[in-house]
Amino acid sequence: MRHSLLLPALLLVAAAAPALAGPEATSWTTWDAGLQQARQLQRPVLVDVTTQWCGWCKRMHHDVYSREDVRDYLNQKFVTVKLDAEASDPARYDGQAFTSRSLASYFRITSYPTTVFLKSDGEHLVSVPGYVEPAKFLLLLRYIGDGHLERGESWEDYLAKHGK
Repeated sequence: MRHSLLLPALLLVAAAAPALAGPEATSWTTWDAGLQQARQLQRPVLVDVTTQWCGWCKRMHHDVYSREDVRDYLNQKFVTVKLDAEASDPARYDGQAFTSRSLASYFRITSYPTTVFLKSDGEHLVSVPGYVEPAKFLLLLRYIGDGHLERGESWEDYLAKHGK
């Protein structure tokens, strides 16, 4: 069963996004390869759902994914997948054939960037739409990567203990 969890304390919404180009610091893989790797390594999957025209997606890469602390945590705990929501790249999920575009629709993604988290077996955990500032994004990674969400701890309780 899929479900979507909105983490309102995390989200920063903005009307317009500046186009920023920055260093690509995280190693991204394709959908199929990433899900296979996650099963083998028993790691959750972070899926960065983007489009080529998305300014906030570029900013997320420049401000967030390029940070050493974020990159190090991702490398230790996650398999990272990039999914272009407008591409026609083939992908398989839950025994079905998709394209990148139809996968984005399957997960009901309507804004970019959206970060989708999956368990190591591919089960959908949560989708977080929008740009998330670096410190809160690292908290989110730890919340999911250290298993707090799967153990049933609420985001609010986690923030009360670990937030700054």
